[in-house]
Order: sequence, then C-alpha cells, then structure tokens
Amino acid sequence: MEALNNLNIQSLLDSFISLSTAFILGAAIGLERQYRQRTAGLRTNVLVALGAAVFVDMANRLTGHDGAVHVTAYVVSGIGFLGAGVIMKGDGNVRGLNTAATLWGAAAVGACAGADLIAEAVLAALFVLAGNTLLRPVVNAINRRPIDDETSEATYSVCVICDRQHQQDIRDQLESLLETANYPAGDFDIRPFVQNEVQIFAILLSTSIDSEELDRVVEKLISLNSVSQAFWSPSTID
Repeated sequence: MEALNNLNIQSLLDSFISLSTAFILGAAIGLERQYRQRTAGLRTNVLVALGAAVFVDMANRLTGHDGAVHVTAYVVSGIGFLGAGVIMKGDGNVRGLNTAATLWGAAAVGACAGADLIAEAVLAALFVLAGNTLLRPVVNAINRRPIDDETSEATYSVCVICDRQHQQDIRDQLESLLETANYPAGDFDIRPFVQNEVQIFAILLSTSIDSEELDRVVEKLISLNSVSQAFWSPSTID
C-alpha cells in the first residue's frame, strides 16, 4: 500500500522528463565515443547518465534538495570506480583516461537531469561533446610535432633483439651501458621473437633524454655479435 501512497502523477511526470533528458544527452555523448570505438561507448554512457539521474531524482523526491546534494556527492565518488575500470596500463603507457573522464562527465549530466536542472544538463553535455570533438584537431596537431627530447616528459625504452642463448649476457650489458650513460632502467621485459631470438625492452626511469647519448648506447649494442637489432623509442600516449 505504501507504493500506492507514493504514486504521484506530477512527480512521475517530472521523473520521466529527468530520465528522458539523461537518456538523450547520455546517448549523444555515447554516440561520439562509440563512433571512435572507445571502451565505454553508447550504452555505457547512457547507463551512467541514467543511473546518476535516478539516484538524484529519488533523493529529490524522498528528502528534498539537501538529500540530493548528499547523493550527488556519492555519485561523484562512486563513478571513480567505474572510471578506474576502463583505464589500462601496459608497455609503459596509460590508456583510457579520456574515456574515464567522459564517464565522469556523463554522470554529471545525469545528476543535473535528476536534479531537474535540465538547461544545465544540456549545457554540460554540450561542453563534454565539445571537449571530445572540437579539441581533437588541436591535440592531433600537437601530437604530430617532433618531440623535444630534452624538455618533454615521455616514457623512453630501449629495445634489443638478440640470440636467445645470450639473452642474460645482453641484458646485463644493456643495463651496464644505460647506467654508464646515466639512464638507469626501471624495468626489463623479455619477449620471444622470431626463431631463436628474443626482444629485450628496457624502460628508462628518465622522462627526458639526450638523443645523441642514447644513439651511442644503441651503436654499442649493435656492435655486439649476438645482437641483430637495437633501437630506442619515446612514447607520450596517456
């Protein structure tokens, strides 16, 4: 019977408007993400926006605006766990930060819709979409510029391809050469390559380097009999 007592056509219509707004704006954000084949696409962003709207709308109905403020705070902290799930780290690179930030923005849009701030929800959705679309050419233009090795902060790695039977000796010499050049390695990764060869990756601790110094290290590695290839490379993917 309590459910019948809580039934209010005007409140139900208000909830319908809030959830419809969250659905439509979440879908708009998700479509852009789905088009670019991101981890969290159309359905994820819609569900995040809807979930945030439901919680805030429910708090509005049960306890008024004070309760909605508290629930919104929980939504902001709780969405962090979902965002962490789409962030991946590997090969010295971190991916998914933009996707996680988009989910956070979708939750904010949903929270605004749930709080009956429809105009603010639309405005927030427009800004989230602008951040993912209008800023993309700027980011691409910056990423196409040559990296300034001495001033940029990036992840640098040295790769050596050598005979499998000499991998330990080559790894030791690689570590020694890097330490001599004052570029200590934070981690080593050995992977199988073709036939009897392996790849040895050394991830440097330094975030800026002198390219000529690393070139000299690579030249010394290539001069070793058991080494077929050696090179270094930067990475600024985040």
